[in-house]
Amino acid sequence: MRILLTGLFCCFSIIGFAQTKGEVLVVRDPMIDSLIAKRIELNLKAAAAAPGTAGTGRTGRAIVSQMGYRVQIYYGSDRREVYNLQSQFNSDFPELNTYITYKQPNYYLRVGDFRTRLEAQRLLNELRSTFPTLFVIREKINAPNLY
Repeated sequence: MRILLTGLFCCFSIIGFAQTKGEVLVVRDPMIDSLIAKRIELNLKAAAAAPGTAGTGRTGRAIVSQMGYRVQIYYGSDRREVYNLQSQFNSDFPELNTYITYKQPNYYLRVGDFRTRLEAQRLLNELRSTFPTLFVIREKINAPNLY
């Protein structure tokens, strides 16, 4: 009988304490609110400037990602060499974008944002005498301006 009363008392006391409502107090820096407001403002400006795009880049033009092609001009584990080749390529072809990616243990230097494989193949044929190993790679690109 004593065990039964103790069990009932525990059940009712747990139920009684479980029904109290709590209050959550959020403590945060006021700068967070200003950063959120600034982010919303920038997103609204970008959407108004170029509707239907994902955002804007350094140049102010719309960035639209899609699948396309790039030409890989180097892969290897030497970091200095990949950056030297990037600067050499940028001085020879300033109109083409270069991209360095690192997948352990190699660095990959890929150039261009081509919508078709034919465009990438033309660049590959042009670069064949300068760079020994060239490949056309299909990956997500930043779509070039059409105007």
